Amino acid sequence: MAYDLKKADLDSLILGGCFFGSGGGGTVESARSLLAHFGAGDYYPRDTVGVVSADEATEGDTVMVAYLGAPAAIDGATYPVGPVQAVQEVMQRLQSQGRKLAYVVPPESGALGFVVACLVAARLGLAVVDGDGAGRAVPSLPQLTYAAAEVNPRPAFLVSQSGLSVELDVKPRQGLEGSPSHQQDVSEVIDQMMRPIVSESEFAQFGGLAMWIMSPSVLPRALPIRGTLTRALEMGRGLAARRFANATDVITYLRNVFALDARVIHGPGEFVSAESDTSGGFDIGRIAIKSAGGTCTVVYQNESLMAWNSASPVPVCMAPDSIAYFVEGEGETVFSNGDLVRTDGSLKPSLKHRTVTLIGIGADPVLRKPGGLNLVSFMALLNKMGYYGPYVALGARGEQA
Repeated sequence: MAYDLKKADLDSLILGGCFFGSGGGGTVESARSLLAHFGAGDYYPRDTVGVVSADEATEGDTVMVAYLGAPAAIDGATYPVGPVQAVQEVMQRLQSQGRKLAYVVPPESGALGFVVACLVAARLGLAVVDGDGAGRAVPSLPQLTYAAAEVNPRPAFLVSQSGLSVELDVKPRQGLEGSPSHQQDVSEVIDQMMRPIVSESEFAQFGGLAMWIMSPSVLPRALPIRGTLTRALEMGRGLAARRFANATDVITYLRNVFALDARVIHGPGEFVSAESDTSGGFDIGRIAIKSAGGTCTVVYQNESLMAWNSASPVPVCMAPDSIAYFVEGEGETVFSNGDLVRTDGSLKPSLKHRTVTLIGIGADPVLRKPGGLNLVSFMALLNKMGYYGPYVALGARGEQA
C-alpha cells in the first residue's frame, strides 16, 4: 500500500536502515547530514516522499540510485547532488526513447541507502519502491539481486558531488544487449571500473550512481526482496522510542514481527578496539568486542562480512548473513562501522565500556542460493579476507536461540 514519509519518519528510517545494514550502508552521521537540509524550498519542491510497493510500480520505469564509495568520505554532504544528477541522466536517456522514469529503488538496506533514494525522489518528483537488492548492505554490485536477475546494467551513470558525470557503457561481444550471463559479468566489470574512478580527486572517494533501469515487467524478478524500507521504518521507530532494553528484546521483536532468524552471536560485552583504512572507495577494518565468552572480531569492507570469536575454530557469522550491533544504555543504540570509528580509524572514546551485543540475522534465501551470483560473490570476498571454508548459514551454527 502506498504511503508518504515526512522528515521525522526519515530519521526513524535512518536508524532502522543502520540496524539492518550489517555495519554498512552508510553512516548515521552522513544520512542525518543530508536529512538536516530536507524541507520544501529552493532544493526540494516538497517535504514528503511517496513510497509504493513493487506491485504498485506500474506507471513507468524504475532505476536503482545510490551513493557509491567510502562511508567516511560521504559524511558531511548536504544535498545528494551526485545521485540526483545521475538519475537526471537516466531520465533524459529514457525520454529520448519515449519512456518515463517514475520510481527509484535503493540498492540495499542501510541508513544512507534508504535516505538517498527518498531524497532523490523528493527532489525529482518520483516515488520510492519499497524493497532493495539485498535486505542488508553489500560491498559490491554483484551481491545485489538486480545483478543476479540479469537486469541490463547499461547505461550506468556515476556523478561526482561537483557534477562530473561519467557514463560506463560496457558493450556486449555479440548482439545489442548480450546474453543473460553477459549482464552478470558486466555488473562485476562496472563495479571494478567504478572503484578507481571514485578514488580520483574529483570524486574524493564517493559518487552518485544510477543504473539498472527496470520496466514494470522486469521489476518483479529483479526485486524479490520486498518491504524492507517499511521494515526499517518500523524498526527505527522502535529504536527511537527506546522500546528495546537489551538484545533479547530486539531478537524477540525481530522474530515475532518480521519472522527473521535472529540470534545473539557474541556478548554482551564491551568494545575493545578498532582499526580502519579508507582506499579504493572502501572503509576496510576490524572491530574487537570482548566478553566472558572471548574476544570477537568483526571484519568489514564497508559492510561487516565476518565475525570470528577467538574461542571458536570457525566464524560465528558470515555474509550473506548480517551482523548488527546493539548498544545498551544512554545514547545511540545502533551504529554502522563508520559510526564507531574516528577519522584515524580508532574506536571513538565515548563507546569504550558501553555494553554491546552482536546480533546475527539470517540472510534472505535469495542471497543464499547455492551457485548463485550473490553467494558466489560474497564467498569471493571472504576468500580475500582469509576464509577458505564453505558458507555455513547462521541457523546451522548452533548459536543461542
